[in-house]
Amino acid sequence: MHDGVAAYALGVLDEEEHEAFERHLDTCERCQAELVELAELPDHLDELKNASSTSDDDPPMSMSR
Repeated sequence: MHDGVAAYALGVLDEEEHEAFERHLDTCERCQAELVELAELPDHLDELKNASSTSDDDPPMSMSR
């Protein structure tokens, strides 16, 4: 996986990196496919965040393993 795909999907790239990665996406089918796979990741992370904030009795996932 190209590191930029996850960062792009999560929206953590600065403006310059974002624009550069979008230019890269125009020509890279592999990254386009990876982005499709990761497209729902931010929503899933929000769901986990919201679920954990409503239940203070359960430890965070990182601590439950």
